Amino acid sequence: MRRGPGRGRVPRRAVALGVGGGPGRPHARRRGRRRGRHERSAHGEVHGEGEAMATVISASGLSKRYGRRQAVGGLGFAVGSGQVCALLGPNGAGKTSTMRMLLGLSRPDAGTATILGERVGLGAPVLRRVGVLIDGPAFVPHLSGTANLKLLWAATGRAWPPPALDDALGLAGLGAAVDRKVKGYSMGMKQRLMLAQALMRAPDVLILDEPANGLDPAEVRALRERLAQAARDGAAVLVSSHQLAEVQQLATHIVVMNRGRLVASGPLEELLGGEDAYRVEVDDTARAAEVLRAERRVASVAVQDGRLVVTAPGTPPAALVEALVTAGVGVMSVTRADRSLEEAFLTMTEGEGEHAAR
Repeated sequence: MRRGPGRGRVPRRAVALGVGGGPGRPHARRRGRRRGRHERSAHGEVHGEGEAMATVISASGLSKRYGRRQAVGGLGFAVGSGQVCALLGPNGAGKTSTMRMLLGLSRPDAGTATILGERVGLGAPVLRRVGVLIDGPAFVPHLSGTANLKLLWAATGRAWPPPALDDALGLAGLGAAVDRKVKGYSMGMKQRLMLAQALMRAPDVLILDEPANGLDPAEVRALRERLAQAARDGAAVLVSSHQLAEVQQLATHIVVMNRGRLVASGPLEELLGGEDAYRVEVDDTARAAEVLRAERRVASVAVQDGRLVVTAPGTPPAALVEALVTAGVGVMSVTRADRSLEEAFLTMTEGEGEHAAR
């Protein structure tokens, strides 16, 4: 993975040794019911089903440049308690750079990052309440899996064992291998050990960069169920992934980035279009796409299998037909479309060409 030489960069081994190091008293795990759809207000609160919840993870105007390369530019979004937010984007969109700034591992050139209302910097006390997986597995190779976990936990200043160790090791599924030296682990085993260290502290916040890398389908499913349970228990979860089918089963909200900038954010159901998405079959696809993209009421237009997939919130299909016929385009059929996350993602990011951020 390419890295810029930017100011404030922290070596990745710092992640393995615990970004929330330093002594601190144990905290009570917040519990909460699973929430429905949530929205962020103008005052930075996240709303859901008649209640207002304080923002747990917040990015405001985050920008980061590596030399001449703009990795992230003016990025802002929020994640609330009980939400699973997927941070999505093509390779080079700036997702990992964003997560590093949220964790204090990289200093933003502009903007602020807060977790649980506290400004984030390297070693900030609030990071003791965060479970982290970023930059891939990094362990002391001549130590066992258990010894590595103990080393990471010692940085918190709290007595062994961590409160959720058994559940975390159950998810990792390493069995007796947890007592073998890490240098003999496969990449998938190291990834699962990293997940164990992120989850063993029963964190209030989870920030995970590509957590499903190296996992088989059964392990991916177990991880999905564990993250959903963490959200039901009141945690805020921010996860990046390229496995869009898995994300669609897990996420309540998504943030889409491209070339370091925000493309779209909000509840997953809204961004998928719901009943406002249509498949339109016409006699001139190129002309029809041009006409509909010029319509104010149309949010997005994509071409798939020779048909248009059109998202037009609050617009009846008759209005789309009228616009096309007026422009001289013949319309054969219009049907409602349930867009997949993959379809929505490709529509949001199409036509952007090469990407330079990471």
